[in-house]
Amino acid sequence: MGSCRNGVVSGDSNGGIGGGPTVDKGVDFANYFCTYAFLYHQKEMLSDRVRMDAYFNAIFENKHHFQGKTVLDVGTGSGILAIWSAQAGAKKVYAVEATKMSEHARTLIKANNLDHVVEVIEGSVEDVSLPEKVDVIISEWMGYFLLRESMFDSVICARDRWLKPTGVMYPSHARMWMAPIRSSLGDQKRNDYEGSMDEWYRFVQDTKTSYGVNMSVLTRPFSEEQKKYYLQTSLWSNLHPHQVIGTAAIVKEIDCSTATVNDVLEVRSNLLSSITGERTRLCGFGGWFDVHFRGSKVDPAQKEIELTTAPSMDDSTHWGQQVFLLHPPIHVSEGDDLNVSFSMNRSKENHRLMEIELSCDIRQSSGNILPPFSNRFYIE
Repeated sequence: MGSCRNGVVSGDSNGGIGGGPTVDKGVDFANYFCTYAFLYHQKEMLSDRVRMDAYFNAIFENKHHFQGKTVLDVGTGSGILAIWSAQAGAKKVYAVEATKMSEHARTLIKANNLDHVVEVIEGSVEDVSLPEKVDVIISEWMGYFLLRESMFDSVICARDRWLKPTGVMYPSHARMWMAPIRSSLGDQKRNDYEGSMDEWYRFVQDTKTSYGVNMSVLTRPFSEEQKKYYLQTSLWSNLHPHQVIGTAAIVKEIDCSTATVNDVLEVRSNLLSSITGERTRLCGFGGWFDVHFRGSKVDPAQKEIELTTAPSMDDSTHWGQQVFLLHPPIHVSEGDDLNVSFSMNRSKENHRLMEIELSCDIRQSSGNILPPFSNRFYIE
């Protein structure tokens, strides 16, 4: 059986699926995995009641998927999902964790008297070996706007190597959403950018006056750098539902039992949305996701559970929403139709970060068509 490397079968002649580069595991650990080795980070996720309630209810409302079954927890972290799986009746749980958080997981599992059921394995799921196939794969793999962090690759690898043909995925399905929004953040970020450039111009003048070196040749690359940071990098936000000014559209749907890495390497979608409120400013777009625990076609959930990160008045999550701001905003009115072309690819510098191309045509309710616009964004 072939092993996987970051979702890639080792020995791939291209060095990566879809011609992507082979990932330096040491660099990847330093940039990504190491953050999950700290309890403060685990505490942030464990304090997310929406997240916790969804997984808790998915497991304990569907105990038939766990009772007497073998479970693999991919990226167990503190071990909470492995503990719940055992409490729901699993006969064996393999809890795989790539960081030293595995030591805390062992301590917690032993303190809850479940070390006879749960076996913690330190290592990346691409490298570990299990003695048997499993009935359930459970993982909390979702990043900002679902796919940031690219952890789903590891879940796919685990599924292809270790899940029985009759097995189930927790979660089983996922969706990405996007909707037009209004926000004051755009004005703030534009002011931040302009303030940064004003400071640069003063710096150029001072350097020339005091030290006789003209730095103005670097003004353009500095401006591009600052534009990316202030104007093109998506923002984490907890949007209020009233900030959503048009219909939400599905960007991507994923069946976790069948999706391949190639299916998520690049996301392309054409979205239609209509402005639903009074005349306002289209300040950008908000992106979020939801996941569902439905079991499988042959072994469905007794109670389907949803975890959503949509804008909410009450139940915010640590994921929040990703906001892609327009500069300047555009005035829109009820009945205006937005035709959005969306594409998202992984950053060439870091496969866990995302780059987005977003273009939009607006047909006003009067029949007029506004000039189309196109923007590039980065999910850092």
